[in-house]
Amino acid sequence: MRRTSILAPVLLSVGAVLVAPAIPAQAETALETIAALEAAGYTVNIDRVGSAPLEECVVTSVRNPQTVTELARVEHHDGPFGFGGDDDDHGRLVPVVVSRSISVSLNCAG
Repeated sequence: MRRTSILAPVLLSVGAVLVAPAIPAQAETALETIAALEAAGYTVNIDRVGSAPLEECVVTSVRNPQTVTELARVEHHDGPFGFGGDDDDHGRLVPVVVSRSISVSLNCAG
């Protein structure tokens, strides 16, 4: 029996590429916006104007989402949860997300 070389969580991350980050609601604080983006799997790059603490900052923009993918080989699986199809599926390549980043601009002028 042939085995799958990619686990389900990795395949689920490929589907996440298709979902764009939501623009934060005005009621969210800068810390809540950053935490939500990190929870969604992003590395958050912050640029800010002013020196107030993050608790006092206002998000002015969320932009430039970047996704880095690599191709991974998927082997055909004959089991009950296999991918199905004929033997032509053996060894096909699928994109797998390896990192995601996004930029957040803050106004911390107070």
